[in-house]
Amino acid sequence: MSIRSFNLIKRNYSQSNSKFFVTTPIYYVNASPHIGHLYSSVIADALYRWQQVLGAGKFKFSTGTDEHGSKIQQAAHKNNTNPSDYCTRVSSDYKRLSEVFSISYTDFVRTSDEEHKKCVHKFWNVLKNKGKIFSSKYAGWYCISDESFLTESQLKEKVGPDGRKTIISGESGHPVEWIEEVNYMFPLGSLQDDVKYWLRSENAVRPAKFQKILLDMVSKGPLPDISISRPASRVHWGIQVPDDETQTVYVWLDALVNYLTAAGYSHASLHQIWPPSVQVIGKDILKFHGIYWPSFLIAAGLDPPLSILCHSHWTVDGEKMSKSKNNVVCPFQRSEIYSSDGLRYFLLREGVAHSDGNYSDTKVIRILNSELADTLGNLLSRCCGTALNPHQTFPKIEASAFESVASSDVTKKLIEDVATLPDVCMGHYSNFNFYKAVDRVIATLHQANLFFETFKPWELKKESAKTRELDVVLHLTLETLRVCGILLQPIIPNIASNLLNKINVARERRTFSDAKILSWDDTNFVRKELAKDKTLLFKRIVLEGDRKKTKQ
Repeated sequence: MSIRSFNLIKRNYSQSNSKFFVTTPIYYVNASPHIGHLYSSVIADALYRWQQVLGAGKFKFSTGTDEHGSKIQQAAHKNNTNPSDYCTRVSSDYKRLSEVFSISYTDFVRTSDEEHKKCVHKFWNVLKNKGKIFSSKYAGWYCISDESFLTESQLKEKVGPDGRKTIISGESGHPVEWIEEVNYMFPLGSLQDDVKYWLRSENAVRPAKFQKILLDMVSKGPLPDISISRPASRVHWGIQVPDDETQTVYVWLDALVNYLTAAGYSHASLHQIWPPSVQVIGKDILKFHGIYWPSFLIAAGLDPPLSILCHSHWTVDGEKMSKSKNNVVCPFQRSEIYSSDGLRYFLLREGVAHSDGNYSDTKVIRILNSELADTLGNLLSRCCGTALNPHQTFPKIEASAFESVASSDVTKKLIEDVATLPDVCMGHYSNFNFYKAVDRVIATLHQANLFFETFKPWELKKESAKTRELDVVLHLTLETLRVCGILLQPIIPNIASNLLNKINVARERRTFSDAKILSWDDTNFVRKELAKDKTLLFKRIVLEGDRKKTKQ
């Protein structure tokens, strides 16, 4: 069946949909998690949480670990253990990554799970029955590190320090070797026009630069047949090809089926959530998700994803992150310094999908102290401190006092910023521009701080005649914090929850619709008690060296 006979759905992400299915790539367990893995996860989690803020629907969020292939065999051997135990150990690290950083997945797929093996066998048999699998002798350059055969155009010659020439992958720089073997093949070229048609659909791959890269790949000439199995004698750690114990399923076909596993493919419940709304990937696996994956799906008679969101990588202090440079950033270690929400905030605040981000501890500290500790956290502390708010309330305001305070230009600007903030953030979240949503929230909080400083509530507190004006200042500031807290839930879920808990916002009143209903427009607003517990949203980061300097 051609994709051009399918009804491609154009989804408007500015509105809550009846169903939303987001995925991360499943992480290869040949190494422990680093901030690149975390970045993929927090992007997907922010998208998932934003849909929940928008309202009711059927939601699914899958992640997991990719556990097969020759690289895993090698990694297990290097660690003096068997592949099964090795995979379980490293997979648990990725589960812990989700737990520590509040990644709210609904499904965690391990490719070593029996349920996943069932789905791979079912998918294989569907492709076979549709005439899309055939056996053939295959010869070519194979990159073990990339688990992929390469064409001549994908190769480069490298001259070593000793003058010796080697052949490497032009994409990854990893060495290749010549292999001849009998494998099962998939006719990628027969799906070329369909993939090209899908790629040209609205928002199929975002940002546009990655869509163009894929279109260039499928427009250069006929796509080659690809090998979708490996001899079990060479790659034994994998899923056996149905009815052929001499072959294991190619790790990338195996891995991509994980999304079907999460969607209930083996239980015939796929239609309830398929196709994926957004699949988050890194640019290093663009070809597999942007060409192989839609080809496999279309060949099997299934819809390809509505959208693939491809993000770039992270450098560290301007250099590529690598073990050899000893600059791989461990998210667990950094979370002990910056908190899990703090590191989430930095990645989503500073990361842009179309270009590599640069990680710097100096920059992390500067941003978190300035924006989370000072701009957000300190504003809440001042409003809730007993010096200005002895009765610990979100006070009701009187019309005449409100009109007096609202006549100021600084107040008018604040009211305008808060009123427009939800829809502005809607647009940015819808376009996956998290940094723009955060930037607008912080700009609104800056305006709230300016408003607070302008009206000097500590001076109003000294005059009994100014009590009503003090209530207005506290009310407008707390209302700004309420709206900002709701809109920041996808970015910093724990900090946002603590903020909303402090000002007693019921959990069922933390949706996008609630953010658009402003308290100063509500004539029935009733004074609310603040939560009694003291709340410090974000503690300023002071490193040990800085503490010593301060004492001197």
